Amino acid sequence: MAQLRQDYTQFVERGAEIVVVGPEDAAAFASYWQQENLPFVGLPDPRHTVLKLYGQEVRLFKLGRMPAQVVIDRQGVARYVHYGHSMNDIPPNEEILGLLDSLQ
Repeated sequence: MAQLRQDYTQFVERGAEIVVVGPEDAAAFASYWQQENLPFVGLPDPRHTVLKLYGQEVRLFKLGRMPAQVVIDRQGVARYVHYGHSMNDIPPNEEILGLLDSLQ
């Protein structure tokens, strides 16, 4: 999430909103958001309802939920989906920002 925070203004300049969905409960999410001073939306999903809808994988031997990034356009169409194979498998912001530019 530090990567997203670093370039947050560039996402906003492109008309994007970042929403991070996580498996923690609301209290844990709120505490983390406040502690890290994150400028984007955090959605606690302790029952994994949203995470399952988007097909995010769970790999118990690799520390739990694998990263997933989804870009959804204004019409609600998923234009980009990346499912990570490890906790470090996260596309660079430049890739996502370039995609946002192409959707304009």
